[in-house]
Amino acid sequence: MPDPVEIHQLGPRGFICPFAGDLHASLELARFKSDADCVPLHLTHYEGRPPSDQLFFQAAGPRREIFFDPASARAGIVTCGGLCPGLNNVIRSIFLELHYHYQVPSILGFRYGYHGLNPALGHPPIELSKPVVSDIHESGGSILGTSRGPQDPRVMVDYLKSLGITILFTIGGDGTQRGALAIHDEALRQGYPLAVVGLPKTIDNDIQYVSRTFGFTTAVADARDVIGRAHNEARAVLNGVGLVKLMGRDSGFIAASAALASGDVNYVLIPEIPFHLDGPSGLLAILEQRLSLKRHAVIVVAEGAGQNLIQSAETVKDASGNIVNADIGTFLRDRIRAHFAALNTPINVRYIDPSYIIRGQSANTEDAVLCDRLARCAVHAAMAGKSGLIIGFLHDRFIHVPIGMATRGRKKVEPSGSLWNAVLASTGQPLSLLNGG
Repeated sequence: MPDPVEIHQLGPRGFICPFAGDLHASLELARFKSDADCVPLHLTHYEGRPPSDQLFFQAAGPRREIFFDPASARAGIVTCGGLCPGLNNVIRSIFLELHYHYQVPSILGFRYGYHGLNPALGHPPIELSKPVVSDIHESGGSILGTSRGPQDPRVMVDYLKSLGITILFTIGGDGTQRGALAIHDEALRQGYPLAVVGLPKTIDNDIQYVSRTFGFTTAVADARDVIGRAHNEARAVLNGVGLVKLMGRDSGFIAASAALASGDVNYVLIPEIPFHLDGPSGLLAILEQRLSLKRHAVIVVAEGAGQNLIQSAETVKDASGNIVNADIGTFLRDRIRAHFAALNTPINVRYIDPSYIIRGQSANTEDAVLCDRLARCAVHAAMAGKSGLIIGFLHDRFIHVPIGMATRGRKKVEPSGSLWNAVLASTGQPLSLLNGG
């Protein structure tokens, strides 16, 4: 079997894991991982042939030999980007694993994202403790706060050195992890042994080599409830249209999955698959036909869908460098109303955008379990002296993925894949609506 994808190792591991002696020898073999243990990218070999892009990733988990002396290690945690269910769960589980199992004496929480790693901005870190984190997993948001946008890697590394931080956990999406890689590279340039380990956080579930990011299942469950209420509203009035805009800047996983979970959606519009509004096979004409037969309809649109339909004078980017999408939800609402007004046909559009309500939600049970396991794997990787990686979740296994690989692109809904085919089967929406007719 080929070697797994290489992960940067800060140096030789000269210490024994503190909880190694608590296990019988047979249990140690089962619990501790070797760097040679690996997980394949693809499980299925179609027609018996292995895929040309097959990769093997290091299995995540505790190592018997570790790089850092726990007694002299000091860790920091930072949360960046938009809110997502599960942030506090991850913070808490990182603390618990470091404090109780590795007996690391000091763990700091950096406030307001990477702004907290620039001392000139005046956001000193807080010392995390058991009383501080004891019940934070019951609440949404992040006790550390968050922000978007990068800071100078040299300034951040110098600050981390001044505080004696030897381990940094970066919780965020691809922009956050690109910043983490810059910190990792700068620490290497300075010759400072800093373990930088990322936990992939994106409610959109669009990080490569990660089957499911934390917060996603909570978002889908909440979105399903919203769709159900939109359906109730649409059925209660003449020619009712429930129009729900969900998260998904570049990838339509939430919209597709919530529509499947609901079973009440008639049209799903996502960024990966163009659609058109006008003409005999456009959304407006199809909606006419639907309302003439059923008197109600439910449309789910991801925030990044249909951007080509909206005229924009300039490209605007947020602090993280992401293109700010035009509001496809209000655009569709207004176009639908105008179209039926021109036909002199009564229409009742119920437009719902629950994005920030969902983002601030606490994690559901499934996400809470995922958060805990991701966090503990991140601690194991860091204590073993691994750096410049994220913890991935693939085929129900946890893996080490180099940050550079994980941030090279975004995971997308495959137009020919099983998820989208299931959406088409569930909604019955005509293929003529998609790809320009």
